[in-house]
Amino acid sequence: MREQTHYSPSTVFSDIYIAEIARLQIEPNIKLAVHRLNFCIMKRFFSVISAVILIFSQSFSQITPVPNGRRVQVAILFDTSNSMDGLIDQAKAKIWNIINEMSGLRYQGQVPMIEIALYDYGNSGLSESEHYVRQQLALTTDLDLISQKLFSLTTNGGNEYCGAVIQKSLQDLNWSTNPLDLKMIYIAGNEPFNQGTIAYKEVCSTASGRNIYVNTIYCGDYDQGVREFWKDCATISKGDYFNINSNEAVVHIATPYDESINSYNDSLNRTYYGYGAIGQSKKSNQLMQDANAASESEAVKTERSIVKSKAAYSNESWDLIDAVDKGGKDITSMDDAELPTEFKGKTDEEKVALLEEKKGERERYQKKIAELAVERQNYITAEKAKRTDLSKDDFGTSVNESLMKRAKEIGYQKENESTDTPK
Repeated sequence: MREQTHYSPSTVFSDIYIAEIARLQIEPNIKLAVHRLNFCIMKRFFSVISAVILIFSQSFSQITPVPNGRRVQVAILFDTSNSMDGLIDQAKAKIWNIINEMSGLRYQGQVPMIEIALYDYGNSGLSESEHYVRQQLALTTDLDLISQKLFSLTTNGGNEYCGAVIQKSLQDLNWSTNPLDLKMIYIAGNEPFNQGTIAYKEVCSTASGRNIYVNTIYCGDYDQGVREFWKDCATISKGDYFNINSNEAVVHIATPYDESINSYNDSLNRTYYGYGAIGQSKKSNQLMQDANAASESEAVKTERSIVKSKAAYSNESWDLIDAVDKGGKDITSMDDAELPTEFKGKTDEEKVALLEEKKGERERYQKKIAELAVERQNYITAEKAKRTDLSKDDFGTSVNESLMKRAKEIGYQKENESTDTPK
């Protein structure tokens, strides 16, 4: 490291004064010399001040870098042993509702980046040397990929080591170190929490020290979950403890707005243009995840359609419009071989014009979906007030409740649906 020189005001001006007096002694014109002395002192004074400001600004920028946008990071750890089919079904039914809740968070007006990771544990098809733990997906913003991985989960009997899977997620994932970023782990299962050789108390304490909340969801009786230490982990890590009936189907409220929202989603899909090596496969996966959501219910498909109208649904890695708009791609410098069919063989002016046309169409469809989503939510809120069969906790309600509570504690706010502008 280069040694830094430290200056005091007296040292700086003593050096300037001595140097200029020496020059004064050889100057025959006294008035001119005095004038030159004053000029040189002021000139060097401002040079020194400029240097000091530069040094301090550089040092300060190293200590407190320009803040990046906020992040909401969520890792979901699923028990995929034989008895957990109901849990996985609940997650499939609520994943888009959860993402919609997350995408409504704001920090001082900023839209946070949403990153989700996925693990499964307790499946006998997994490696014993890895404590029957598998990372399905590292923290990612690719929401279609999250859905794909979730819908591919299967169950099989095994040993459930909660401490091991939490430790794995702490070690593997690129967790933010910023205390203003929301960091949540959700672990769901139904076996004693203290199984395995990894001590859950130490792991949960480590998570707490890194401002990562571990929230536990026990699939069974509340008191039984307490006896099996699920609540203890949540308490140690300052998270929340829930119990759910994982075998109970999620109840959805059908609304008169669902059909129109999903119709606009179909039009929205036609504004996505896959480019490059992965463009076509990613476009196909987008449609596949629409189908997966629809296989759950019309309401789940609608929740996904609403997500696709928001900034959280961003695909610059494969979609041409997002790549140019957010990823810094220049369509005029891309090879024809990299472009989707609709853009091949066109002049630069034609490419730009077509891109702007499709971008405008996308924004109009997103706006329509966002407007209908407000009406839909008002309808659902009114229906919930009338019905008593919707008060039971499931996987989705547990995640949403704790997510909103912790977000508010560190300064996030939930933006009103009516003011949530499309991306």
